Amino acid sequence: MTALSGAVPGAETAAPGGAVRDNPGGAVRSVSGAGDRDLSGVGDRDARGEYRSVPVVGAGRAGADGAARRVRVRVPATSANLGPGFDAFGLALGLYDEVDVEMTASGLTVDVVGPDEVAQDETHLVVRAIRATFDLLGRPQPGLALRCVNRIPHGRGLGSSAAAIVAGIVAAAALDRPDLGPEFEAGPAANQGDPGVARPGVPADRAATATAAGPAAAAGPGPGDSAGPATSVPAAAAWMLRLAHDIEGHPDNVAAALSGGFTVAWQDVEGARCLRVDPFAELRPVVFVPTVRQSTEASRGALPVLVGLPDAARTLGRAALLALTMSAAEPAAAAQRARTLFSATEDLLHQPYRLPAAPATGELVARLRALGVPATLSGSGPSVLALAVGGEQAAAAVGAASAEFSVAPLSVDRSGAQVTRLDPER
Repeated sequence: MTALSGAVPGAETAAPGGAVRDNPGGAVRSVSGAGDRDLSGVGDRDARGEYRSVPVVGAGRAGADGAARRVRVRVPATSANLGPGFDAFGLALGLYDEVDVEMTASGLTVDVVGPDEVAQDETHLVVRAIRATFDLLGRPQPGLALRCVNRIPHGRGLGSSAAAIVAGIVAAAALDRPDLGPEFEAGPAANQGDPGVARPGVPADRAATATAAGPAAAAGPGPGDSAGPATSVPAAAAWMLRLAHDIEGHPDNVAAALSGGFTVAWQDVEGARCLRVDPFAELRPVVFVPTVRQSTEASRGALPVLVGLPDAARTLGRAALLALTMSAAEPAAAAQRARTLFSATEDLLHQPYRLPAAPATGELVARLRALGVPATLSGSGPSVLALAVGGEQAAAAVGAASAEFSVAPLSVDRSGAQVTRLDPER
């Protein structure tokens, strides 16, 4: 058993959109200079599908409109599904990726610190998300300089792709406008300190105080976009969630990465939506990360086209129970809540079909549940999430780990994606 520090040394690695490679260990620092490109276009793709950058007046300094030219975004790891909440539930965890983004006159550089080898060009997921956001906002594409500090392990079911997408969207939005609202603005000290400790929660009226408008603000807010109770998605995050879902393909991880806390995401005619709550105070997540990795696509390939009505009905009831238990809707003593959460994390919809392909993961889930610890696959796996209640149960969960897994007791992140503006004037 080893401690997780945002990485699993020696793990198999893959670049987004590229082939899986072996990385023998240690931090990877990859830098690419795309060089100057044809600047005759205005932020659009050329015949090869590549972006043309345009000169940015005053690059590296705040513009006259008050928008930043350089920002830092911190995004939490996330665990999706939590057992029965397939493609709907998400939980933000106190483990963070950080991305510094600066608009430059031209070109692209990507500087990555972390154990996983990633793309070094326009296919980098953060870059793709930035470009998509600028397209949506109708903004010319600038040159970009990125520095990414990656602590969320890739291919382990902890939302690394969602974190990259959210980081790119939030960074681009912050570069486009001077104010994203208090739910995103982190302040100068937001990214200091232990990256495994979540920042304090935002004020309860975070949604009501959101001030930033989305790209379609002139048409008025859509259903659910207006400021509302603390469980609503802030107005500034609504369009970001829809765009993140369009890039990611499902909304569970991106919803939690954007908003923090416990989220329930769904889709309707307006696109992706979510509600969030702060989970009950005694929740102590513990994450177990194996050295092997697994693609979401491969894991989904194991799922059946149809499931029986009894299994679907039982899982639906467990999902409803989990949502109520996580939200502390019914006050209960820790022991009672732990028993309820144990029942609520039972799943018959996807885990029975995924676990046979990852025997060590299945054995760990069974071992934890034999101890009475609510334990599930984290997303599509192969990591395991224990939703321990209180320190004693968290300690029992940690003690159940085997040599195949790194273990990390984490806090719940209650803030979601946070922006720090790094311009000299600020």
